[in-house]
Amino acid sequence: MDKVAIVILNWNGEKMLRKFLPSVIEHSPQAQVYVADNASTDGSMALMEACFPSVKTIVLDRNWGFAEGYNKALAEVDAEYFVLLNSDIEVTPRWLEPLVAFMDTNNDVAACQPKLLSETKRDSFEYAGASGGFIDRYGYPFCRGRIFDVVEIDNGQYDDVCDIFWATGACLMVRSEDYWKAGGLDGRFFAHNEEIDLCWRLRLLGRRVCCIPQSSVYHVGGGTLPKGNPRKTFLNFRNNLTMLYKNLPQSELRKVMFVRWLLDYVAAWQTLVFKGNYGDFKAIYKARRAFRKWRKDFDADRQSIHSVAVNSHIPERRNISVLWQYYVKKHKTFADLPK
Repeated sequence: MDKVAIVILNWNGEKMLRKFLPSVIEHSPQAQVYVADNASTDGSMALMEACFPSVKTIVLDRNWGFAEGYNKALAEVDAEYFVLLNSDIEVTPRWLEPLVAFMDTNNDVAACQPKLLSETKRDSFEYAGASGGFIDRYGYPFCRGRIFDVVEIDNGQYDDVCDIFWATGACLMVRSEDYWKAGGLDGRFFAHNEEIDLCWRLRLLGRRVCCIPQSSVYHVGGGTLPKGNPRKTFLNFRNNLTMLYKNLPQSELRKVMFVRWLLDYVAAWQTLVFKGNYGDFKAIYKARRAFRKWRKDFDADRQSIHSVAVNSHIPERRNISVLWQYYVKKHKTFADLPK
């Protein structure tokens, strides 16, 4: 068994692998590096064979998406700690050491992340995870260092080790035992919100999730679906609603889902009327319909999750509306939010 296995899920990412994989190999001597390929049609696998012989490859039979692609790849990896790492991540010297040391000395922690900085604007946090993720009472995610589209400059203001609600899937270290006990990523999500869903299930099991900012990496962001893509909007809305349905306590389910019904349609019309974005308008409506259509498919998941839950109150799920705080109260940074 390896101590640490870094698994990079790849789909047509030859350019990213060529640019960023050398830093992973150079700065991760204590880990075994894997590239799991989601049936790429570019030269990714030829590149691996020619240039990176020390990296093990896992070739999947089709594009399973982020969530199920990782489930299938990790099933072939034997390690104490998995690191799910995007192909567009540049790691830094000794980046793994603080993560491994923290996990080794805190057995109640299931998962952690480093500080995520922008690869293009290197003094700023990166949208996808910044210095650790939270959600509000209605399921909207935000981070230390990023609320909606406001991304802060990193001045060390979030350099303390902190319990968080979710760790970014761009660079996620998780105990393999916890990963499988929680059921892994939900493959039906395909992509987006899958790491938040996993971390919610881990928290319900009484396990902690943390950010360790003494480790930092740089992330390009955007991935295969750049911001503003209607497909990305669809997946984010559908999967976020599904995550809420699976994990919310029964006492909150009806109210939260009703409020989200209102807010989602407000969001749809706002994108059309004020931004002229018909693609996202349609995507939100399609996401609502898709959620209604498959909601019953998750009844067994919901029952299973709550039958073993030991932690009904999760403080990192903040009892606020981040929409209200951001748009009405004009609180644009994490530090501005009420505790």
